[in-house]
Amino acid sequence: MNFYRDLVLPKKIEVNTVFETETVLAYHHTKPSYPVHIVVIPKAFVDNLLVLEDEVLTLELVNAVKIVAKEVTQTHGAAKIITNLGAYQDSKHLHFHVISGKPLNS
Repeated sequence: MNFYRDLVLPKKIEVNTVFETETVLAYHHTKPSYPVHIVVIPKAFVDNLLVLEDEVLTLELVNAVKIVAKEVTQTHGAAKIITNLGAYQDSKHLHFHVISGKPLNS
């Protein structure tokens, strides 16, 4: 099962949406690792950043990450943007984490 494709995008689970367009969704992580933990995903399936070839989607995704990161930075003073690849990528659907604060379980 793919968490994003099978649960989030078809709205089988409720998420707290932060930003949404026809092609991109940003929402608060369902199991946050940081005090502020927002996930930004394309609505179309893309395995990971290395195979993202659609230039329009790339621009829309980066713009969404920028909008979310700007709001987090203005509200919390700082933000980090993370995407994972290979063994670090638990969910095989391109996604960015916009986080702020110290890890919750450290």
